[in-house]
Amino acid sequence: MGNQSITEQYEALPQIAKILIQLFAGNIISALYRFLRYSETKQQYTLLVGILALLPGISRVIWIIDIATEVTSNRITFVAA
Repeated sequence: MGNQSITEQYEALPQIAKILIQLFAGNIISALYRFLRYSETKQQYTLLVGILALLPGISRVIWIIDIATEVTSNRITFVAA
């Protein structure tokens, strides 16, 4: 894991570990993951969704989408370019 970014290290975790992390800390992870991805890619939509993931009502929706994408594609894919 030497030269990998934090998001690459997260994606390298086993799928079950990522699903458990999402279940127990998904609201925080959703925003944090997107902030880190924004710092890597500079995609403004990623930053916007990261900020929205901090808002109470919207964070729940993004959290559910993130769990679904972890289960179906083994990574966070919703606006996390």
